[in-house]
Amino acid sequence: MAKDNGTAEQVSGVYTHPEFPERSLERLQADAAKFNLDDHLVALLFDESFYADVIRSLHKEATDSIATAGVLFKDGIMRMWWNPLFLAAYPAAQVRGILKHEALHLCLEHTTTRRYEPHTVWNWACDLAINCTLSEAEFPKCGLRPGTPLTRPADWATLSDEKRARHEKLSTLIASLPRDLSSEEYFTRLMEDPEVSKMIEEAGEGSGFDDHTGWDELSDEDREWAAGKVREAVKKAQEKADAKNTWGNVPASMREEIRRKVRGEIDWKSVLRHFVGVTHRADRLSSIQRLNRKYPGIHSGVARDYVPKISCFIDQSGSMSDSDIALCFSELAHLAHRVEIIVYHFDCTVDESSRTVWKKGSAVPVALRTRSGGTDFEAVTKFVHEGKEKFDAYIILTDGGASKPTRSRVRRAWVLVPGTELAFKDADPSDVVIKMKKNIGR
Repeated sequence: MAKDNGTAEQVSGVYTHPEFPERSLERLQADAAKFNLDDHLVALLFDESFYADVIRSLHKEATDSIATAGVLFKDGIMRMWWNPLFLAAYPAAQVRGILKHEALHLCLEHTTTRRYEPHTVWNWACDLAINCTLSEAEFPKCGLRPGTPLTRPADWATLSDEKRARHEKLSTLIASLPRDLSSEEYFTRLMEDPEVSKMIEEAGEGSGFDDHTGWDELSDEDREWAAGKVREAVKKAQEKADAKNTWGNVPASMREEIRRKVRGEIDWKSVLRHFVGVTHRADRLSSIQRLNRKYPGIHSGVARDYVPKISCFIDQSGSMSDSDIALCFSELAHLAHRVEIIVYHFDCTVDESSRTVWKKGSAVPVALRTRSGGTDFEAVTKFVHEGKEKFDAYIILTDGGASKPTRSRVRRAWVLVPGTELAFKDADPSDVVIKMKKNIGR
């Protein structure tokens, strides 16, 4: 642990606290000079040692490089850094809440393997999910919490009418969100309105009580290395908590989610990504920049532009909940920058009028219910085979409650909503069966 916890002399420049803008710099500096993070970690160790063990595994650093606090991977080391002026202003309960918040980002792999684009919207979604786990006493009011309006910024009186209106729109949306959804479900809600997602991107990282700076600068190799280091630290904390029964107030569902992640179980999202990744259509394009191997300089060469076209057919039976659909859509949103996704609804027939094109930069399709009849998978297979629109592959999002269709001539994946199975046990060998799981650990 870094012994240097930050002093008034270390922090220079103008600083406005996001929750206590009325406090003078002199008061913030006086509080920072008396602040010692070790005292709070010791207190957390007695009450909820799992969280304390995760934080203790990190290199800790006081800094004025950020306005709040955060966890990051830098120079091969997992770090927690915080601005003493920020953290020292809070009572002990809220310091504990911030520490738990940062630990959960790591435990739930929000910053490593479980990431979506645009990253700022994903960060907001993760904060919304995590902050539902904090008690009222632990929650800093400048944070994002479903059902709670956003705190008005300190310079509210000087903002233009346009900026005030945008803030109020975001605030109204956050206040309307239900509690206890997964990060993916909150991500889908935030992405439904293009104007809202744009406002979040423009608001940036400073709209909560932690900082996510640096994670998007990592290479894929560094991200994998960081994921391994995080998983190792969380695994040690989890094994100790299991052996000594020191989980404290960590909910049972969260404990199981953490155990599943450190066991390295294959996530359904990884299977879906692989299905999409290996589905490529090679479009031949003439290219003067690419030499023809047989007749160089005489005929143009051929380049191939890989633009997969995938369709997602959504079962409209009554057992398909909006949250189940949102869970799948959040993962497809992550893939939409690589593929073009055509969304259709179906029951006993395909609703062609429901067709929605989803690609990078477009709004997330809203999963409105347009059908309510019985389910017939053969109708989807027939629609694809008829070739009114050619697809490289298609996904059937369903609860599995219908008889087996004929063998598909086009790559087919079954995405089953949580807790369901295909009504038939002998899916074709060429089909991919993906069983979704709720992210019960936020």
